[in-house]
Amino acid sequence: MNDTTSAPALPDRLSIDPTSPHHVAAVFERDVGILFNGKERFDVAEYCISEGWIRVPVGNKVDRKGRPLTVALKGKVEAFYK
Repeated sequence: MNDTTSAPALPDRLSIDPTSPHHVAAVFERDVGILFNGKERFDVAEYCISEGWIRVPVGNKVDRKGRPLTVALKGKVEAFYK
């Protein structure tokens, strides 16, 4: 598979929430993978590479606005295109 268009560089901080200031829609045109402490995670809602954290949802809990509750986990974070 040879893409003639190059993908945008992955930002240091990225969120899947479209209302977040850290959401970049152009990045989500391709699949993004996250390695956290050497293992691939599929449930990441937000990440920051320089600060070394990810946010993942806590079960099926939601806040009063209907958004999932998240918890921050610290460790080594790497982002890549699949």
